[in-house]
Amino acid sequence: MKVKILMIGIVLFMSFNSGLKAQYSKSDSTYKECFVGSTLFMLGNLSPVNRPDYVQLNLGYRITGKDVISLELKTWKYAWSLGINPLTNDAYGTPEEEFPGYIRDFGFALAYQRFLWKGLYAELNVMNAWQTFVNEDGNKIGNGFHIFNTYRVGYHVKLFKDRFFIQPSIAITHRPYSSKMPDGFQQLNDKWSKFLFGEPGLHFGFNF
Repeated sequence: MKVKILMIGIVLFMSFNSGLKAQYSKSDSTYKECFVGSTLFMLGNLSPVNRPDYVQLNLGYRITGKDVISLELKTWKYAWSLGINPLTNDAYGTPEEEFPGYIRDFGFALAYQRFLWKGLYAELNVMNAWQTFVNEDGNKIGNGFHIFNTYRVGYHVKLFKDRFFIQPSIAITHRPYSSKMPDGFQQLNDKWSKFLFGEPGLHFGFNF
């Protein structure tokens, strides 16, 4: 599913590439300071297997034409360690690496984007997430907390006279802190690196 979404993003990016301009100038008649958006990864909720029940809402503000801050509210569930890359690692989805249940995250992220050249940007994203651990019988067995950072490089593509935009990107994710997990979860999670390289992204938004 993630591969399909990434391919859609690449196609859209190539389709609109000829119309790309410099990021923003407050002298532009179409300049909008605020935006609301989300991620196309929510399409993963259509999957009949390991459905993440993913929800994300982004609220953003352009401090300048090159500096952007945003708040991301999100929740999802997962049954494999976040240290396993689902696109490149065959261990993802295997019974051997599956948690004895699943983890539900509720959190918010603060993000800062700096535009470097035209639509090219770098982003630092720091998420604080509260965790609920659920066993195979569907019963809650504990709570936790972790910090999940994303270091992203992407491209901002303006659509429909800058009413909308998409942002295909690639990222490194980092889990600098996690509270103790229940038995079974902790052992599987500790097997994997705190860093994950090459996570694709495809955000979209509406400017106002």
